[in-house]
Amino acid sequence: MVALDVHEDMQRLTESGVVAVMRGADADTVIEVAQALQEGGVTAYEITADNPDAMELIRELSASFTDDEAIVGAGTVLDGETAGQAIRAGAEFVVSPSFHEDVVETSNRHGTLVAPGIFTPTEAIRAFETGADFVKLFPASTAGPKHLSSIQGPLPQIPIMPTGGIDIDNAADFIEAGALVVGAGSSIMDADAIESGDYESITETAREFTDAIESARN
Repeated sequence: MVALDVHEDMQRLTESGVVAVMRGADADTVIEVAQALQEGGVTAYEITADNPDAMELIRELSASFTDDEAIVGAGTVLDGETAGQAIRAGAEFVVSPSFHEDVVETSNRHGTLVAPGIFTPTEAIRAFETGADFVKLFPASTAGPKHLSSIQGPLPQIPIMPTGGIDIDNAADFIEAGALVVGAGSSIMDADAIESGDYESITETAREFTDAIESARN
């Protein structure tokens, strides 16, 4: 994939509706899983940096899709050095569970989308003023959609991606509360389905997510 303007990358991320958090992804199945998600309409994939093979997985995924097919990013990025490694490997967005100024600065330097983790309005505005393109509300399930809408109320200029406990039953609620997109992990990355090679099940779950989000946006 070739890096695009951050505004175009944000549009591609938004169009997906869901960022699939591929924690624990395996090189033997990551492409098949991503393709299954793509068939269900989910086209944004986040490889978490706590995976020892994260950089290679990012390279592999990035090389497997064109820019109009998918957007690949790195998650659980806790320092600027890791952010730089991920970006050089092909990450088009960088996500953290918490706020790290050097992660934002490194991503900005490379013209890469970055979303620090926040939980309060103070954290959200601090991250945004430092240069975040959007913020990750984490853990979202602890607070719920009302918490997101309460932050969005006085800070409508800050795009928010709730992550942590997002599933098919609450994804639409977060979108209706003002979320830009949602981040989903185990609820969309079914470990049993992946292990058994049941990619049709993953596609169906992805489609349920995208249908629910599309309805909430309309």
